[in-house]
Amino acid sequence: MAVFTESIVEEAALGWLADLGYAVLHGPDIAAGEPNAERNDSGYRDVILENRCRQALARLNPDLPSEALEDAYRKLSKADAPSLLERNRTLHRMLVDGVNVEYRRPDGSIAGAQARLIDFGDPDNNDWLAINQFTVAEGQNVRRPDVILFLNGLPLVVIELKNAASENADVWSAFAQLQTYQLQIPAVFATNAVLIASDGVQARIGVLRAGKEWFKPWRTITGRDDASKLSELQVMLEGVFEKNRFLDLVRHFIVFEDEGAGKLSKKIAGYHQFHAVNVAVEETLRAAIPMQSWHKAQGFSDKEQGRYDARPMAGGEEGDRRVGVVWHTQGSGKSLTMAFYAGRVILHPAMENPTIVVLTDRNDLDDQLFGTFARCRDLLRQPPVQATDRADLRAKLSVASGGVVFTTIQKFLPEEKGDRHPVLSERRNIVVIADEAHRSQYDFIDGFARHMRDALPKASFIGFTGTPIEKADANTRAVFGDYISVYDIQRAVIDGATVPIYYESRLAKLELKASERPKIDPKFEEVTEGEEVDRKEKLKSKWAQLEVVVGAESRIKLVAIRHGRQGDGGHHEPPDRRCALQRVRRAAAAMARR
Repeated sequence: MAVFTESIVEEAALGWLADLGYAVLHGPDIAAGEPNAERNDSGYRDVILENRCRQALARLNPDLPSEALEDAYRKLSKADAPSLLERNRTLHRMLVDGVNVEYRRPDGSIAGAQARLIDFGDPDNNDWLAINQFTVAEGQNVRRPDVILFLNGLPLVVIELKNAASENADVWSAFAQLQTYQLQIPAVFATNAVLIASDGVQARIGVLRAGKEWFKPWRTITGRDDASKLSELQVMLEGVFEKNRFLDLVRHFIVFEDEGAGKLSKKIAGYHQFHAVNVAVEETLRAAIPMQSWHKAQGFSDKEQGRYDARPMAGGEEGDRRVGVVWHTQGSGKSLTMAFYAGRVILHPAMENPTIVVLTDRNDLDDQLFGTFARCRDLLRQPPVQATDRADLRAKLSVASGGVVFTTIQKFLPEEKGDRHPVLSERRNIVVIADEAHRSQYDFIDGFARHMRDALPKASFIGFTGTPIEKADANTRAVFGDYISVYDIQRAVIDGATVPIYYESRLAKLELKASERPKIDPKFEEVTEGEEVDRKEKLKSKWAQLEVVVGAESRIKLVAIRHGRQGDGGHHEPPDRRCALQRVRRAAAAMARR
């Protein structure tokens, strides 16, 4: 019987890459001094394949003079920054947007241009190469990653493989090796887009400086197939590195979140985000642009272990302005998915510089989501803005094109009750992204959705939600349409995108005396219609005295005793698990004291 070794895994990976159209070379065969040498430094310190890179620059930029191409190569090869991640961000911008170059015209004046490094429109106009055992030396360190993928001579992918049959080598050994490479031979990661770790059985995808928890599986090849019978490594390579998909991933689905003060992190879309966004963009074109249907709805079967779906919306009609609903369970990166979607729509030429309106129903959610988009402004090619009030919202939406505007839905309320909201724009290239789209505020008949339609009569609407839409919820479907992508809690737990949720039935009755009941106004919602959520909560606390009810002495004592018993022998999550526990502050403090 054949022995399962690391070299067998490597050969299988190279075979799959060859099937995808990659040329395959052996690292030692192209070293300096060899008959087929492609490297210039006999000390293995060069990580860019210079001839291939220069040929690509000339091929992709035929109108630029040689001095401009020389300027582009110099800036590419000499780019520097205080840290590897910052350098990687600089070079990623060059990969996506091109290299800013200058050259002298015949009349002596200076001209500026962008030299393309990658042809995103025609994959076959690029040079695709996989090299195994590519030796890299830096400082006193000499390392040899298993496989490196070069695009136009630039090392964009590092793949580290281990032998699953070995007790001491698994996918996380490969991950640890990638971390070592980043410290010892950082030069090969300057232009890196993706890292892959695999033991031939399991496979994980991640990016520079990402921790173990951010290296995730890739479960599908096309986004609409069942790849459960294939090895994870094969699904990873064919699902990510098919030429069109990989170019799409590099251009639209890698983001550097900049929180300022030198705090920078790099993130890449998961498979559920990647395919959800691409389906959502196709559905946006169908919903927003009549007579431009990119596909027809078709049926797909659910997976046995949890549900993942990315498909056209059933019943969607051309120009109906209903893009669909993305249901991705809480904790699976829904906010980042929304940012990827916005960036993708903004860059699509058919949308002609659209305006994106991001809608929430609470000020705190508006701030949180705005923060995510602001940190991902590279994706949007512009800084997002927040509407401060109704007048500011109307001013920001009364523009000819462009813009990413954040607002709460309450700002669409007319000045006077019963009035219709004035028309702000009749452009079709306005897309409204609604967070938690299943909530009742989006009522199309009597709620705020009607006022949005009045203000933006030709806008298209897409909804994102962390919880499923109820079957009887006709309002959500009337405004947004049906599901176009589903990623449920079970699938997210299997993928490691979120943690399991445990429910334990408990009952601590509220103490509400008959004499206190009149304090709760039965017409609260009617009276506060049109108020911001924060204001309504303050009024609710004042009028209903809910805090007094929930924080009754007898109830606090009962809950504290039960929590104490649970702490002695019940199930509890580790302290580093993320959770969102909302309590009335004084009641929570009383419970803590107990």
